[in-house]
Amino acid sequence: MEIDDLTPAETRVWRAFATGTPVDFRATDDEDPSDGGAWGAERTVRAHVLRALLLDGPRAEGEVPALNLAGVRVTGVLELQYATVDHPLRLRHCHFEDVPRLYGARLREVNLSESVLPGLISHAVRVEGVLRLTRARFAGMVRLGGAEVTGSLYLESTRIQAPDTEGPVLQLNQAVLGADLWAPGLVARGEVRLDGARVAGTVNLTDAVLDRPGGTALKAETLAAESDVLLRDAEVLGRLELRGARIPGRLDLSHARLANPGGTALRASSCVIGELWLRQGPMVEGVLNLRRTQVDVLFLEPEVVPAWVQLNDLTYTSLIPHEPAERRLPMLEKGDSYLPFVYEQLTASYRRIGDDDAARSVQLAKQRRYRRTLPWYGRLWGHLQDVTVGYGFRPLRAGGWLLSLLAVGSAAYGLHHPPPLKPAESPDFNPVFYTLDLLLPVISFGQENAFAPEGGYQTLAYVLIITGWILATTVIAGLTRTVSRQ
Repeated sequence: MEIDDLTPAETRVWRAFATGTPVDFRATDDEDPSDGGAWGAERTVRAHVLRALLLDGPRAEGEVPALNLAGVRVTGVLELQYATVDHPLRLRHCHFEDVPRLYGARLREVNLSESVLPGLISHAVRVEGVLRLTRARFAGMVRLGGAEVTGSLYLESTRIQAPDTEGPVLQLNQAVLGADLWAPGLVARGEVRLDGARVAGTVNLTDAVLDRPGGTALKAETLAAESDVLLRDAEVLGRLELRGARIPGRLDLSHARLANPGGTALRASSCVIGELWLRQGPMVEGVLNLRRTQVDVLFLEPEVVPAWVQLNDLTYTSLIPHEPAERRLPMLEKGDSYLPFVYEQLTASYRRIGDDDAARSVQLAKQRRYRRTLPWYGRLWGHLQDVTVGYGFRPLRAGGWLLSLLAVGSAAYGLHHPPPLKPAESPDFNPVFYTLDLLLPVISFGQENAFAPEGGYQTLAYVLIITGWILATTVIAGLTRTVSRQ
């Protein structure tokens, strides 16, 4: 391209390229590039001129060429498909009339921060360095599927709105980032896709707004982040899909709002996570699915747990904050069926910190939940074990029942002694030991066989004998269960 074919604005850009000198066309630092459609020829550069510079621009000895512009209106399509560009590309505060096409390109640092674009096509792009889209505004899809960035991808406060797009508005599926995905304050009106992405650092979506009501707001199946995934104070309106993710650090959903009424709000099933934080936020609106996930530290506040959870085969080493069993148990009742494993996990977490009373409460709740699955006669026997000894986890109840029955029998027979069977051979009558003889099926004090009550007192004797056998049976059953659990 000859310099005589260039406009004055393009000539200025051309001459600055060889030395990498920044060229700023802005009238003020705070002007809005969304008004760039009205900018005149004095700050308009054709896309094919930029392409010519990047591929075969002038060089200056001892200088590093770079395209470093601000406040430019770019007309036409910046076509760099499959191109190899060895120079930094910085187009900040610019207005693009057409979607840049960087598919399969090999680029150095790319900076489109605070620019306004109708979209971006960059599938399989490779960037040696960082890719900056900070505070950029897109009116169409941002396609970075399969991209490889050796540094970080910056999307702080970036806005992506593509109302006429059926697919994801931000595609990062199968992308490989050598450092962080840094996107605090990102606003995406549509699906964000991170399926199969590999991030060597942190995925930071703090304060992000991911808005796709009734659909999938963030789809990150099999995401692998080598550090943390942060969604603190985020607002996710739609499904948050993390199935199969690998996050050795922290998945932090503190203060976040997860809302997908009538569907799944968070699906983090089959994941391996170092720490999962769900705390200090509103109750999740929708289903919470943590099935088959392995978590070292589960920071889960009861107030955040929704009305429907799926926890089968969820394993965790520790559960914080420490809450009484009564605050944790409702979470286990919110599933669709009886799942003994979830009770065992909660029991183990309490035992691990030495709260044996809470562990027993969980085991008792497990037996009560199991009882609802039994036929009527099984439920009847279960109620009896519950009332008498709390399925063996409340053994003092049996002592209370025995003392109560002992008091009733002793008072009744103390006021009306039963007649002896053989007056000459009978021992002195003792109402307390006589009642104990009736209640305890194994121990004998020689009173029961020596006296024969009559009428209502005979009926009372039968009741005490039957009750004694029932108590003994339930105590043995409960103790057997407790010992086997230990």
